[in-house]
Amino acid sequence: MSFMMMFLRSFNPSQAGWEFMWVILASGVFGLAIMIERFVFLTGRTSRRSEAFVKDVLARIQADDIPAALSLCTHKGKSALAQVVKAGLNAAGGGAEGIRNAVDEMTLRVIPQLEKRTGFLGTIGQVATLLGLMGTIYGLIIAFAAVGRPGIEPAEKASLLAQGIAAAMNTTYLGLLIAIPAIAIYTFFKSKTQRMIDEIDEYSLRLVNVLAERSYKPHKYHIAATQLKEGVGLHVTHNNIKIFTDNKLVKEINL
Repeated sequence: MSFMMMFLRSFNPSQAGWEFMWVILASGVFGLAIMIERFVFLTGRTSRRSEAFVKDVLARIQADDIPAALSLCTHKGKSALAQVVKAGLNAAGGGAEGIRNAVDEMTLRVIPQLEKRTGFLGTIGQVATLLGLMGTIYGLIIAFAAVGRPGIEPAEKASLLAQGIAAAMNTTYLGLLIAIPAIAIYTFFKSKTQRMIDEIDEYSLRLVNVLAERSYKPHKYHIAATQLKEGVGLHVTHNNIKIFTDNKLVKEINL
């Protein structure tokens, strides 16, 4: 009988340790589902050529063409970096504080989505290893019990001993077969997610600085002399100026 046939036979309820085999396999199926879901999600949120993308956005901002910069973000689809940049651009008229708040809010919304469920893979790797070890102990208990049991025929004793050792080895093998890829892919996803977060931190800071500098640029407006009378009043907010003469609004300026 080939190794694979003997291994698959260990899932049969007639074999010692079959319960551990099915539990370990279930954890492996759960881990595989998470791997596929995370791979699809992170691939869709990864921003390719991030440096070039941010340079293009900043060039549009410096040219005072916010709609074109927003269009670049739209073309990036569901990219995590593009979502953060777009949030900052949408708040470009809200002053430096408003821009920072918008970027921070979107960052706090995006990062948990990137890290979601990835930690389960590391846990599955550890659980699969421990379940395999538990199956090993169970198999060894059966083997030693067979050796020490009096009044058993040598042939039966050899059969029980073989079953115990087989259960111990099969559960260990399956546990490691699931744990090693789970931990390796967990490390890969963790590294990939951290790179994306680092990009968001770096480029969002550059975006905020440029947008904040733009919001502080001086703006010139002209008011006809015929509109000015003796009593002139100003009502100034962070992005709005209202000019009154004799308590009558004559000019409203949105910065």
